[in-house]
Formats: sequence, structure tokens, C-alpha cells
Amino acid sequence: MTTYERLLKIRAERGGGYLVLLDPDKTDAEQLPRFVQTATEAGVDGFLVGGSLLFNNEFDQHLRIIKQSTNLPVMIFPGSLLQVSPVADAILFLILISGRNPEHLIGNQVLAAPIIKRMGIEAISTGYMLIGTGKVTSAEFMSNTKPIPNNKPDIALAHALAAEMIGLRLLYLDAGSGADESVPEQMIETIARSCSLPLIVGGGIRTPEEARRKIEAGASFMVTGTVTEQNNHHSTFKDFANAVHSALPLHRPR
Repeated sequence: MTTYERLLKIRAERGGGYLVLLDPDKTDAEQLPRFVQTATEAGVDGFLVGGSLLFNNEFDQHLRIIKQSTNLPVMIFPGSLLQVSPVADAILFLILISGRNPEHLIGNQVLAAPIIKRMGIEAISTGYMLIGTGKVTSAEFMSNTKPIPNNKPDIALAHALAAEMIGLRLLYLDAGSGADESVPEQMIETIARSCSLPLIVGGGIRTPEEARRKIEAGASFMVTGTVTEQNNHHSTFKDFANAVHSALPLHRPR
């Protein structure tokens, strides 16, 4: 079973999935096994690994530690071409469809594709959309693109439909690490009503109740990063996992 098929199975069986984002620059390697084991035992559905920057050369080592500490899917969420490794189960092959910077629409993808092919990594084509909250995030600054305004669900939907028609397999709506506001439920619902692609939502989600609302609005997967970096207790992961898995999605891709 491919990693993509595992994600679809999680969504089908649990209604929605809970993914934890690990930034190698913000995670101590010595504490990583306990962090991953705690999250796994608490009911997390998988891990994303990556960040906007990379200040150390231990990306492969971090992935090895994570893989040794869990049997859940471990996927690269790349912030640059440096974040590619055969250790992971898969890589989200990101296309920044919300921006108009050609480097993030096709330039970096052309450079990365031969490397990913040679390494034999499962690549999951993902339409990546930055959603603006009024605060400049690392992803926005580093990509040199403008995000989609969070009060413009129709613009977000048009981008989502384009991604679907192009043939991408996932959508990722990201308000950015530590965002003041998360992606609005209205935007999620607007997309979920009309687009069949599984939808990942992350950035600025701070409470289990907020996570539940994202799934109920139509998100297939919900991601936490900052909140679980700062409060990585079993109870925190469990509360988020329970909220996601007990949600009743209003709209599910057809």
C-alpha cells in the first residue's frame, strides 16, 4: 500500500486525520524519539517533516529517528530543495498554486524531480496554497509570493479547481507557522463542496475545538506544529486526535 493510499484509508476509516508537523530546526534530536512515541501512542495519524529554513545538516538523521520511533506515515513537507531524503515514506511534491513565482510553480520542481526519481521516493503531487492572515509568515517571505486573502473563499476555490483539473492529488491550505488566525471554516467548506481533492489544513490551529471545526467544515486532514512543539504532552496530542476523529464532516470529497 502506498503512503497516499494509507492517507485515503485513514480518512475513510476515521472521518479525518491528524498530522503533526516537525521542523528539524526546532526539534532536539535527543528528545525526538520520546516526542514521536508520545504522539503515536496518543492517536496521531502521521508526521510531516520540514521547515522554511534548514540551519543544520541532520535532516536525514531526524527522519531516521522518526521512522525508528513510529509505524505511522512519515512524509517530507519540503521548504527547499535541500529537504529531500529517501528515508521518508513519501514527499509532498508541492506546487505553490496560490503564487505567481515561476520558481515555485515549476522551476524548483524540475530541479527536484530527477533527484526524487533517483532516490525512489513516493511523490504525492500537492497544490499548496498560502492563506493570508495579515501577518507575514516565513513561507510567504521565503517564497516571495502573496497569499490568498482569508476573506476570499471564491478565489481559493478557483485555485483548488484548477489543481483538480491539472491532476494534482492533494490540496494543502496553510495559514503559516504560528499564524495569528487559522484558515477560515467558510473557505474550507466552499472548497470541500465543489472540489474532490483531499484537503489538508494547517497553520494557527491552537485548540482541539478549532481542529474539530476544520474537519467538520470539510478538511480531510488537520495539522498542528507550533502548539505541539510548545506543549508536547500525551494529553495534548490525545485531545487533538480525539477532536479530529470524533468530528462529523459536513462535506466529504465525492
